[in-house]
Amino acid sequence: MSLRIIDDFDGSFTLDPEARETLFELLKGETFLSQVAEQLQCPQVEFTGLLFQPVPYSQSTPKGMPAEFEQYYASTAHAIINVPPNFMFKAKVFKPSRLCAVYRKVG
Repeated sequence: MSLRIIDDFDGSFTLDPEARETLFELLKGETFLSQVAEQLQCPQVEFTGLLFQPVPYSQSTPKGMPAEFEQYYASTAHAIINVPPNFMFKAKVFKPSRLCAVYRKVG
């Protein structure tokens, strides 16, 4: 088995408006926000509305995310989480199969 190096990967995607609305409602839900805050050990978090598809690791994407999102990875005021699979299913998002969401730590 050999490794295949990926030089360029298109991580762009478009969500159906109804699926986007459902997914955002789930990601902004009070119970979920409190669970995320608890895991991050901070008083409160808020969903920034930013989503991205994880991309393969490469020289241009060493963190496994589009370069424009690396600023949030390095930030202590933000957190990146995987969107739970059950949220993807409830929102009827099947492509892409994985998404990450950016949250801002408050307080």
